[in-house]
Amino acid sequence: MSEPSRRALLATGVASALTLGTVSFAHADTPDGDRTETVRGTLPPGSPDFVYLPFEVPEGVREIHVSYTYERPAVPAGTQGNALDIGLFDERGTELGGKGFRGWSGGARKEFFVRADDATPGYVAGPVRAGTWYVALGPYTVAPQGLAYTVTITLRFGAAAPAPRPAYPPERAKGRGRAWYRGDCHLHTVYSDGRRTPAEVAALARAAGLDFVTTTEHNTHAGHGAWADLAGEDLLILLGEEVTTRNGHVLALGTDPGTFVDWRYRARENRFGRFAREIRRAGGLVVPAHPHATCIGCNWKFGLGDADAVEVWNGPWTPDDEVSLQAWDAALAQGRWTPATGNSDAHRDPDAVGTPQTVVLADDLTREAILAGLRAGRSYVAESSAVSLELTVTDARGRTAGLGERLRTAPDTPVTVRLAVTGAPGRTARLVTDQGVLHTATLPAEGPGTVEWVTTSAYATYVRAEVRHPATWPPLPGAMAAFTNPLFLERD
Repeated sequence: MSEPSRRALLATGVASALTLGTVSFAHADTPDGDRTETVRGTLPPGSPDFVYLPFEVPEGVREIHVSYTYERPAVPAGTQGNALDIGLFDERGTELGGKGFRGWSGGARKEFFVRADDATPGYVAGPVRAGTWYVALGPYTVAPQGLAYTVTITLRFGAAAPAPRPAYPPERAKGRGRAWYRGDCHLHTVYSDGRRTPAEVAALARAAGLDFVTTTEHNTHAGHGAWADLAGEDLLILLGEEVTTRNGHVLALGTDPGTFVDWRYRARENRFGRFAREIRRAGGLVVPAHPHATCIGCNWKFGLGDADAVEVWNGPWTPDDEVSLQAWDAALAQGRWTPATGNSDAHRDPDAVGTPQTVVLADDLTREAILAGLRAGRSYVAESSAVSLELTVTDARGRTAGLGERLRTAPDTPVTVRLAVTGAPGRTARLVTDQGVLHTATLPAEGPGTVEWVTTSAYATYVRAEVRHPATWPPLPGAMAAFTNPLFLERD
């Protein structure tokens, strides 16, 4: 098949998507073997975000197999080279938020298949119905020379095997009643661009002392059914997706089994609110991930107006986490309260599952209770299960508030803020308000430590705590060992 003309692509380059000419298969009406067609084309710089290659699927096809390659020419220093993602939509079409999604592997795979009883990880097994299907190409970056690609589509005929009934992990584990539970809510496996299996991730989560995890594959829900046998009384497994747009990533955290959230839009198109509502209707939380990450398309540009929480700490502590923390704190000082979380975003060795982890006060170890605790900000973030924090404020009448809670007092009435820390000997504890860091203390070299500080609601509208490692580049603070969500002081 001839490639699309450069003029046609440029004419539609301002759009978010382009559909190419339909691929038809020779002699597809005589299904006595495989049928293969190869398509070649070139995408110029400025191409749409998504390019759809339609192909006709006749009756009697039991499996679709797709492979692709693309050229990676040398580019000058500082210039982006070629990167091309790929996915699949079925005969129900490519409408945004529609029913046609059948899988996405981004740039992690060079081939995939779909049939009724099985599919490549990241793709949805199910009926291969007759009609127009679509290979979805996502030119992530395009070199100045253009992006030359080759897509090979093979139809395999024959009787389809029966589709298995999906099974999902339970929404309850054996908890300890109202208690602090540790979790990692940003994890990848072979079902997107990770290198670990779900079984390997579950084993690492248990080894890290976690009580719950959330599976968040890039732009696909296809792995939800892979976790059913990995949950247990000791480990709650929540389902979700990392919705990877061109203007930032967001975790759909704790959604109903089988929930797919579309990602094919930019901030300028004003569509994110619709999908944030879809996440909530599916019982989940909307959590922007690594909002100040520096990778292309990773920096969150949709704002926090639709967020239920925000991932302030992502993986080992780095400068972009520091920027995320300061931006989050600035929003707190302006009166915008969005609970903070922290997760590992682990993909492969040596990424450590549970570094960091969010520790949430929940009524039980259930999906509903964990999400409620995260939504309320009754949580803190720690680098490992060895570190525990407790931050409270108490007034003269003995009334107490904890993380995410509010204590109302007269403006000039003293209140005592108390931070208890275990697992961080010799670290620096910092109490932070809307004015900045107002109290610091070095924790004991051995054993637990306690820090107390007296303030008023006139002096501090909120208090949160940080525990830091020694500074590497003073006066910049050291890497984070743990930090809390705020508690709030309100004036009578």
